[in-house]
Amino acid sequence: MDRPRVITHNSAAVDGRLELSPGTPIMFDERWPSSGQDGYADIMRRHRPRVLLEGSGSFVGAGQEPSPLPPADQPAGALLEDFVPDEIVARATKGWMTVPDSRGRVRWTYKEYPDEAWAGWHLLVLVAAGTPLDYLAYLRREGVPYLVVGEERVDLGGALAALRARFGVETVVATGGGRLGGALLRAGLVDEIEVEVLPMAVGGTTATALFTAPDLDRSARPAGLRLLGVEERPEGRVLLRYEVQR
Repeated sequence: MDRPRVITHNSAAVDGRLELSPGTPIMFDERWPSSGQDGYADIMRRHRPRVLLEGSGSFVGAGQEPSPLPPADQPAGALLEDFVPDEIVARATKGWMTVPDSRGRVRWTYKEYPDEAWAGWHLLVLVAAGTPLDYLAYLRREGVPYLVVGEERVDLGGALAALRARFGVETVVATGGGRLGGALLRAGLVDEIEVEVLPMAVGGTTATALFTAPDLDRSARPAGLRLLGVEERPEGRVLLRYEVQR
């Protein structure tokens, strides 16, 4: 396999919902039970990933318009080259917080996170040839590294292969929302699924759920799973682990 092993990890209500209200990222919703640093520490301890893959929707709510950027001040040919300076690679001793953002929606506050638990982790953005040039110029000005993978949208398979070839990444944990998980699942890029089931039910019809993706047609089969483990956790939580069957 020319890509890293991919594990999706989500906390979800018993009905599979990943948010309480449509378009409200859970990190900005005080009603959603937070696992905080302990949740990430648990992921790090069990899987030792070199990449945490998060969706851009975790940082920008649906319908939110990003602040405008000044026009690109560099030629397109230069901007469409990968931007991964050696000095940044040297600082990413633990790994990369990686986010696909082909539309250039996120305005980044942190490149390296101030909490001591995140020392050695650095932001890395995945973009495409169709990403607005003003956004690529913005990333370079801000010192945010990026890889160009795909044409109009980020090619997730190509991105995973690039992460392995360029940084030797063996394990990726995708902690993004339903759309990122759904895209990975439909592309056949998920090897293991983890769901920490929370003791609550959300209901509704439009709040994001696990593996939000185009519906299967009648000739397609769902991804088969093999149970790897069930772990009862405090406060009524249950961790389910499945291997995706090829």
